[in-house]
Amino acid sequence: MSYRIFYLIVLLILFSGLEVRAQTQEYDSNYVEVHPEIFSLRFYFSKKYSNFSINAPDQDRRLIFRPNSGNNLGVGFTYQKFTLNIAGPFSFLNPNRQLDFPKYWDLQAHMYPKKMIIDFFGQFYDGFILSKDQLQNSDQDYLREDIKLRKYGLNFNYLFHGDKLSIQAAFNQSHIQKKSAFSPFVGFEIYGGKVTGDSLLLPSSEQLESVNFRRVNYFQLGPKVGGAGTLILGKGFFLTGVAGVNLSLGYAIWENGSTREKWGGFPTFFLRGFAGYNSRKFSINANYVWKNLALVQDDPFDQAINTGNYRINFVYKFAVGKSFERKFQKFNPMRLISKD
Repeated sequence: MSYRIFYLIVLLILFSGLEVRAQTQEYDSNYVEVHPEIFSLRFYFSKKYSNFSINAPDQDRRLIFRPNSGNNLGVGFTYQKFTLNIAGPFSFLNPNRQLDFPKYWDLQAHMYPKKMIIDFFGQFYDGFILSKDQLQNSDQDYLREDIKLRKYGLNFNYLFHGDKLSIQAAFNQSHIQKKSAFSPFVGFEIYGGKVTGDSLLLPSSEQLESVNFRRVNYFQLGPKVGGAGTLILGKGFFLTGVAGVNLSLGYAIWENGSTREKWGGFPTFFLRGFAGYNSRKFSINANYVWKNLALVQDDPFDQAINTGNYRINFVYKFAVGKSFERKFQKFNPMRLISKD
């Protein structure tokens, strides 16, 4: 395990402790039901990715490099404020995936303690594909095993009315939202990373020398505002949305034989949508998390890294025996972190 991944795991543990301490506070029971004693067993389909897009302004088109990530099938559970999910990109779900491409790591954590929204990104993608339908002078996909994308990021937000609104109810179904609720929020984001290849990223056949480059390093941070809300549609059915806009102060440096660098201010966006049915016995739902990370522009360079994570969940909830409850409580990582 590399030292970078080790540091990411340490940060996740620290934020998990923050989540546990936040959840020891009580929600407004008129709006939210909390059932830590219920075991939620989860079966799900998911996909995580980060695309890298390059705009060609003179031709009014966008070239999007997509990673060799796949559709995942997984199982997981939530119990006593602890959630564990395990998934993999099985071959029957990904018939067109490149088997000889390098491995990748995509560590995303989306945490929703009371009155908070916390996201953490540690992404290590090796190998990207430019599909043939985006190319004007080729009828084959453009495969680049050497292109690497690294993205590190933290998003933290405070929900003003988080005692009445549980995003966990929509995200992992450990709570139940009983009544519709809305809350504005404020926060901040910080991101850094790079995209690099052994040679210029775009194929020479496309004749895009003015926007071509071999490497870009970036860093940006800034404040955020937004709103989150859940609409209850009859007993158990819900729609949840979260939208935020961030004003980033960013820096980027490009290399394409020579180097160019730029500081600037610009907006980025973070959107989430959740929909489904959630009751004390089971839940069927879908959710989508999308982060737009536009980089600072320096004409003609105009790029963005867009990260997505979508999931379809089938959840069955049931009570467990006292013996299992005592044994799990003894070894529950959330209890050990919070020293409860």
